[in-house]
Amino acid sequence: MWKDIGDREMGKIRPNSFSSRIKSNRISNLQLSNNKDIVSPHRGSINSLQVDLTEGRYLLSGASDASAAVFDIQRATNYEGDGLIAKHKCLFSVDKQHQKGHKYAISSAIWYPVDTGLFVTGSYDHHIKVWDTNTTQVVMNFKMPGKVYRTAMSTLATSHMLIAAGTEDVQVRLCDISSGAFAHTLSGHRDGVMTVEWSTSSEWVLITGGCDGAIRFWDIRRAGCFLVLDQSQSQLGQRPPVLARSAANKVSVSKSLSAGQNLLVKSRVPQKKYANGHGMKQSTIARMPSKGSARQRLHPGMLSIQDRATAHYGAVTGLKVTDDGMYLLSAGSDSRIKLWDLESGYNTLVNFGKVRLQASKAIQLAVSQDSAQVFVPCMAVVKAFDVWSGKMSLTFRGHYESVNCCWFSSQDQELYTGGNDRQILVWSPSKTITDDTNGRQAKDEDSWSD
Repeated sequence: MWKDIGDREMGKIRPNSFSSRIKSNRISNLQLSNNKDIVSPHRGSINSLQVDLTEGRYLLSGASDASAAVFDIQRATNYEGDGLIAKHKCLFSVDKQHQKGHKYAISSAIWYPVDTGLFVTGSYDHHIKVWDTNTTQVVMNFKMPGKVYRTAMSTLATSHMLIAAGTEDVQVRLCDISSGAFAHTLSGHRDGVMTVEWSTSSEWVLITGGCDGAIRFWDIRRAGCFLVLDQSQSQLGQRPPVLARSAANKVSVSKSLSAGQNLLVKSRVPQKKYANGHGMKQSTIARMPSKGSARQRLHPGMLSIQDRATAHYGAVTGLKVTDDGMYLLSAGSDSRIKLWDLESGYNTLVNFGKVRLQASKAIQLAVSQDSAQVFVPCMAVVKAFDVWSGKMSLTFRGHYESVNCCWFSSQDQELYTGGNDRQILVWSPSKTITDDTNGRQAKDEDSWSD
């Protein structure tokens, strides 16, 4: 680390490169925190975790005992162990005892994307509730046709305030906070919708994964899905960067143009005069009707073959879009993790190996801020995989039962995990002794040189 700092001081490393190196180094040294403890008030399994996107300070959790809690992860409630262990107790919680609380398990708890004044919970009691954080009161309630598996709101939206809800019903419903009513429904899945995720590159694109094994893409401004991922359509690995692709395209175009010019020079022969008075025949393309025999281009989601395509051999239990919006990670009950190229819609064939995943409920995946690592709950452990190679880099062991959700905080490079053991664990970068000793040696050398 100190070498990178020295290179940055000398101007050998650019600021962005230096920042990414430090963050990658911190992520590679994640371990169970010895100085930060989340005191969980839940009496059931933790199903959902999210740190707010505005301040990066408040952690929201939802559990199977129909309770939701909010924690301040920046300011500790008290300290133990001679001030070495920071205890973070919940600021408040809402449970069954609340007058308008949920009656059954909370499966999803998310913050309002642009303000911590609201949060949203979805439950197995067929209700989605919008809560006022300051008064802990329900300000909006949506009755759904079945159990709510997952809810999501777009972090880019400036034109709508929609909550996408995946339930045990085949239709995806969009709940409008501004009007308090359903905006519309999205029909296409043949079984319940277990997970929903908004695109990180467009506020209008919604991605859903169903129990029918299908991953569908929707433009909420029009009817029908516009893309269904097919695991049989694949490409090998990551596509090249935009600059490299544009340079390659320019080279190929220039080569083709030069080859065409050479061909024209070689094939230039005396031309005959035809009846029309010109030196060449009338073009056959000019005589073709514009809409003659060409097959009508149908909406991809409406074609019968593509409409029945599947992304997994089983239910799709988890979805996560990379921060740049170019790739999608999916997990299924077939114990497979897949990486999809969203530009082409193809499976990149990155081999993550066969992992043990929960099949009966949705799981919450997390990615690092540079989208280089993906954190996957694998039964009682959490595994970190390299997104582009599929190699497992880290294994986090600390839970006594199955892990359901994880959330990566890019602000502090910390990982939060929740499981059936009712615990919320914090994984922080370790403070290595070598860094401190190297720093002292560097300071000593500077002092001696002075």
